[in-house]
Amino acid sequence: MSSLFRWSSTRVALLVLGMTSAIIAPILISTPASSQNTVPSTTPSPDTPSPATPSLDTPSPATPSLDTPSPATPSPDTPSPATPSLTTPSPTSTVNLSDVSSDYWARPFIQALADNNVIAGFPDGTFRPNQAVTRAEFAALIQKAFGNQNRVRQLSAGGFSDVPANYWAASAIQSAYETGFLAGYPGNVFRPNQEIPRVQGIVALASGLGLTPSSTGTSSDLSTYYNDASSIPNYAVNSVTAATQSSIVVNYPDVKQLNPQQSLTRAEAAALLYQALAKQGRVQPIASNLPATQYIVGGTQRGTDIVSLAASSSSLTTLTSLLKTAGLTDILQQPGPYTVFAPTDEAFAALPAATLQQLQQPENREALIKILRYHVLPGAVTASQFSPGKLATDEGRPVNIKIDRANNQVEVNNARVIQADVKASNGIIHAVNQVLIPPDVNISQLNQPPTGSNGTPTVGRATRGGRSYIGVGGNIGLGGDDTALSDTNFTVISKFGLTNFLSVRPSVIFGDDTVFLVPVTLDFSPRRAGSVGERTFAISPYIGAGIAIEANADTDIGLLLTGGVDIPLGSKLTLTGGVNAAFVDDTDVGLQLGVGYNF
Repeated sequence: MSSLFRWSSTRVALLVLGMTSAIIAPILISTPASSQNTVPSTTPSPDTPSPATPSLDTPSPATPSLDTPSPATPSPDTPSPATPSLTTPSPTSTVNLSDVSSDYWARPFIQALADNNVIAGFPDGTFRPNQAVTRAEFAALIQKAFGNQNRVRQLSAGGFSDVPANYWAASAIQSAYETGFLAGYPGNVFRPNQEIPRVQGIVALASGLGLTPSSTGTSSDLSTYYNDASSIPNYAVNSVTAATQSSIVVNYPDVKQLNPQQSLTRAEAAALLYQALAKQGRVQPIASNLPATQYIVGGTQRGTDIVSLAASSSSLTTLTSLLKTAGLTDILQQPGPYTVFAPTDEAFAALPAATLQQLQQPENREALIKILRYHVLPGAVTASQFSPGKLATDEGRPVNIKIDRANNQVEVNNARVIQADVKASNGIIHAVNQVLIPPDVNISQLNQPPTGSNGTPTVGRATRGGRSYIGVGGNIGLGGDDTALSDTNFTVISKFGLTNFLSVRPSVIFGDDTVFLVPVTLDFSPRRAGSVGERTFAISPYIGAGIAIEANADTDIGLLLTGGVDIPLGSKLTLTGGVNAAFVDDTDVGLQLGVGYNF
């Protein structure tokens, strides 16, 4: 017992502390188009007064007809244009349109209408989203979408003079007219092959749905919505206002640019029709986390930064909650720009049991921050801009990007991008189907819910350095000649977590002079150590002190100093190594190596 504190061996203790310092020293805490004069036909609803007649300096052919056109004999030789079939598969199928990629801005509108038999592609499997729509084609789309709409007037027996009875869209034009969506021009003409301007399409939908401007809730000043509001024809102002307030107008690529006289494209027509159907409650509004929502004008304006978009999405509720827990919301609301790989709620639910609960505990905030920052890239990177290889993250560790060009698919590590290019005001969100875990974070230590608070000892809990374990190994003697610690011997090892920071690590080294080591250690968080092939390992250092008990006739007890590292090998095993110095009768030093089974 007199040798309990044998300070003549101070140099050995300093050696042990020096080795431990070499392990601890590298630890760094990382925180952190053009305007035209043509005025289209308007179609007043039964309860809405007809718009004022355009000024006399407007060319007569362009002035909309305010009366039911007189009968006329249709021309039998009017050609029928090549148009897509309006017959599509049943709503339960998914229509494959080869030129509407997964990240095309209008894909949600187009795909939903195609799946619901409202629109279809061409015989060659394309949709031609950027092709302009004629008035006849738009009438056909209206008939398909609103075929059951009540008739508000009747087309005279002769119909329009430029729409023969055998014209491919004659029935659709009659239907669109009688339901209040479209009307003709003076001279009893419809101009079926004329490309329809965007403003005409918007006015048609507002008229057919009987929309009128509202003085409450949203602004009626179109200049608050559109930079080119002065280009909107006078006859269309009320209809555009009503459509805007009803969230029917969709502008791409600039939500503030209406381009009223620009020809309506097939993609834009699909977007307008879908929003009109949503206004009627016949379809669900598209998911708020999709890129297309950024081009819908009107309604209640909401924040469009990354955090606000995530918070408005029903599939990113877990991510939103964790961002708040980690204190990262303020950062991701700054100008950036940032690119965020956003795991869905299903992705978080697929993590090992109780991981989410552990991630939200105060003692695991550091690990949570590292995981979330591993999902953030500096700059705004769209799916089409990704290239195969590694990309540095805000956390400091890179992610590996894989590209499948044939299927328009992007993978990040082992996660798949399931919704690309959700554009925010300060960056881009790509929804992914798995949570990305940085290589220096050991989530196995988070797999069990805490059974005690940060300061209350709970024997056997995980610490910030990893799981508790018990295992076997060997000891290599480095100096001394008193106990089994100084020889090469078999050893049983263990670690029992007490708090998030502290562990007790009892071990026994068998030999001629068997010795029991009982240190209490301060455990540090995992840090990246290196890679073997494609696998990256992390180390969790520890230092501590305790007692060494020599199991002989005298049962001597001495001071024990220890320091080492744990290397998690997965959720089940931990590799451990440490240097022990025991000050009993003599000073013994040994290197202990082993493998523990986690519990």
